[in-house]
Amino acid sequence: MDTNGSWDEDEDEEFEFSRNYFLAKELASSAKKSKQKLTDIDVVDEQELREAASRIQPKHEDEIALLLDSYKTMYPEWLLALRCGFGLLMYGFGSKKTLIEDFASTALTEYSVVVINGYLQSINLKQAMITLAEVLWDQIKTKRRVSHRELPKNQYNSQSMEELLTFLDQAEIDDVDFFVCVVIHNIDGPGLRDSETQQYLARLAACARIRIVATIDHVNAPLFWDKNMAHTQFNWCWYHVPTFAPYKVEGMFYPMILAHGSASQTVKTATIVLLSLTRMPISDLYSVCRERFLVSSQVTLNSHLTEFKDHELVKIKKHSDGQDCLHIPLTAEALQKVVLEIN
Repeated sequence: MDTNGSWDEDEDEEFEFSRNYFLAKELASSAKKSKQKLTDIDVVDEQELREAASRIQPKHEDEIALLLDSYKTMYPEWLLALRCGFGLLMYGFGSKKTLIEDFASTALTEYSVVVINGYLQSINLKQAMITLAEVLWDQIKTKRRVSHRELPKNQYNSQSMEELLTFLDQAEIDDVDFFVCVVIHNIDGPGLRDSETQQYLARLAACARIRIVATIDHVNAPLFWDKNMAHTQFNWCWYHVPTFAPYKVEGMFYPMILAHGSASQTVKTATIVLLSLTRMPISDLYSVCRERFLVSSQVTLNSHLTEFKDHELVKIKKHSDGQDCLHIPLTAEALQKVVLEIN
């Protein structure tokens, strides 16, 4: 009887636990959603917040300086790795911009160096390739002592990425120790994160006369590369070089989440959204859009308007005759700036 009694108690306990679990789930699903939005938070102006951040006194400056100075003993090893055909990948907490620039200015004085700032929001990779091609050709002229009459009439600006990579890969120089170093601050930065860009950078790194020195800060940055890219094309030598230095320069190009955008920030946001969507005039909206083949139905138009409304670029107001009218909640000055940015 005692055994059966304890068995019944266990069953009742388990049933009560299951019942409470499903009751909690039911209550959670039926709970009212809060009407509060993140945009309702009263936050400070971005410029004001940046000025306040700039006044923060840095700490442990002497220790950071000593740490950076200690890495200088590794410069010969890093140079040897580059001469042997490896790429250098620096990781660790803190900005590594000063460290890499010091390495380039002291240990790579005999080589040409091209810098790509990956922390920028957008980067013209083709322009960087054109610069590399021009630098490499200048070196070829110097090494071969080629006269101007013998120079090929290469118009790098008109060449495709494939043609530029072919030239960079097939450049012939007798000096086996010669290379052009490409320094990439934050190869995991916002302007370089897409797969196509990383593929181009990997192919660039595989060129015989190109060496890459790059930094990463994102914990998932290695996921950009497959085995072939990491071990064959980039051919990385990994170096853990935490500096604990503040990201002063890199941080200037990231929006501050604790600040609301200023007028210029609103213009920038509006420009990005408008450029990413089909442009549509306001007057006689649907008929004009159909005439210009911008939309094929009212449903398509409504989906575009939803995007504008979600980004608070368009608001709907009731006209005196009861019709819905579209209203742009930007000043005339801001609208002029947006048009100038788009054009």
